[in-house]
Amino acid sequence: MSDQWATRLPHPALRQLVRRYIGYTQHGVTLAVHRGLPSRSVTLVISLAEPVRVVAGPGAEHGPLHRHCVVGGLHLGPVLIEQDAYQQGLHLELNPLGVRALLGVPATELASTTVDAGELPVRWGRDLPARLRELPDWAARFDLLDRELAAAVAPVTLVSEIQWAWRSMVAGHGGVGVTELAEEIGWSRRHFSERFAREVGVPPKQAARLMRFERSGDLLRAGGWRSLADVAALAGYYDQAHMTNEWRSLAGCPPSRWIAEELPFLQAGGTDPLAD
Repeated sequence: MSDQWATRLPHPALRQLVRRYIGYTQHGVTLAVHRGLPSRSVTLVISLAEPVRVVAGPGAEHGPLHRHCVVGGLHLGPVLIEQDAYQQGLHLELNPLGVRALLGVPATELASTTVDAGELPVRWGRDLPARLRELPDWAARFDLLDRELAAAVAPVTLVSEIQWAWRSMVAGHGGVGVTELAEEIGWSRRHFSERFAREVGVPPKQAARLMRFERSGDLLRAGGWRSLADVAALAGYYDQAHMTNEWRSLAGCPPSRWIAEELPFLQAGGTDPLAD
């Protein structure tokens, strides 16, 4: 049997809250521990096979977390997840600014942790994995997600200045300065940072780090680059050493090690484009 990957945008009514749905089926996985990387999204993972097993990192400080449906908030370190040879599930990327409307809790409550979705005030938190497992294909599962998530959305009031700042940071892949954003809004840097952190879950400086880091990871996955120095420049780092230091901090390893673990097909022979 072959591996399957399926992606779909959510219903238009949800697109301000959910970036995309990703469905996956994998056979013969050999990597024992997957490194869940920090990103600009709050992550919802629903396993349709064995439970998700978070063994280290945010949410596992008091012991491993084994659940079929988990939500991970914004975090500044790797989440280590034990893997089985067979895996099937769904991965949803949520906008932190939409978490309060979608999950009934603010993004700050989920920051730097991973929780069982059954503990959240949403009616689908406990039974969604079983209902998704009964469906025949990804299209039907995505349709069910559309219905359940749309029904769960609650009206909330968002701070328009923070929404604008978030969109500006996303569009610039974290390259827009905090001071510049605060001045554009007309707030002091301190006031802007405090209000931003209350809405998003991390201060704007850390959000910008996550966006640059995510950008570098996307570039590495896409391939086609000549060297890590080129990736560092495209992602907005000062140089390759800057990017490597950020990877050690946010991923727990340099990019070359992550590629060897997660993307071994990108390792090239001959020249050494992965030298840190």
